[in-house]
Amino acid sequence: MPEPVIRTRGLTRDFPSVRAVDDLSVEVPAGTVFGFLGPNGSGKTTTIRMLLGLIEPTGGRATVFGFDTRRESDQIRCRSGALLEHPGLYDRLSAEENLEFYARVWRLEAAERERRIPELLAHFGLWERRRELPADWSRGMKQKLAVARALLHRPALLFLDEPTAGLDPVAAAALREELADLAAREGVTVFLTTHNLAEAEKLCGQVAVIRAGKLLAVGHPDELRASGAPRVEIAGRGFSQDVLASLRARPEVAGAEVANGRLVIELEGEASTAPLISLLVHAGVEIEDVRRGKATLEEVFLTLMEEEQCSPTSGP
Repeated sequence: MPEPVIRTRGLTRDFPSVRAVDDLSVEVPAGTVFGFLGPNGSGKTTTIRMLLGLIEPTGGRATVFGFDTRRESDQIRCRSGALLEHPGLYDRLSAEENLEFYARVWRLEAAERERRIPELLAHFGLWERRRELPADWSRGMKQKLAVARALLHRPALLFLDEPTAGLDPVAAAALREELADLAAREGVTVFLTTHNLAEAEKLCGQVAVIRAGKLLAVGHPDELRASGAPRVEIAGRGFSQDVLASLRARPEVAGAEVANGRLVIELEGEASTAPLISLLVHAGVEIEDVRRGKATLEEVFLTLMEEEQCSPTSGP
């Protein structure tokens, strides 16, 4: 099995008033989009900074490409691209000049600059606007240029910290699609932090869920979804409180709620839905559609957050 691109063992980082990352052990395989999920303040950005060697851990260790983050961070950074809190663009330079500047910082040869800059601008749909100042652009266009800037030197690993935060839905969807295409086309491993669960579900081959610095779960999105309760969604009319009470009294039902006009029934295990449909029909419910499935990644995430908050070892 190939060596993981990133490996942490008991990685911990303390600040004067808080433990930002708490005993984190995780592995990131090569060539995947790895989602690092958690609410704001959960330790996601601090983890990236430790992996890049920008700050040192208080305890534990981490390696990236086999290089130790404490002693060999220069080797890590020259093989990585990063887009953290700020896009790192110069407003007085055109889009093309921004990339030319950073290409020279990375010491790309002139022939490589001439190939790589047009290639990235074209991929992100910015070629026709290459001579414009990004100061006049929308946030979505600036973010595309910032990702192109991070990819200039063909890094094997790309760190993206909330890349679609603040973007409108159309711009966010476009950026997600372009990131997925780039990861597949160039074989880049992407370490993506986000609290957008729909984004992670569509984009990531593996995800890790973190809260208050602690790792709660890790795996493929489908694996995490499978850990949630099986469910049935029913479209129709007549979902009265009496009907809900009758459902909740059944031993095979873990919960029943009406959400967005649909009846959602959470099941205990792989219970049969036939008796529940019969109950609804006899209660006078008009059924239009029945779908059986699993919890969404967002629902699993919220459940993990609630379980951690209720844990006796959790902080206040």
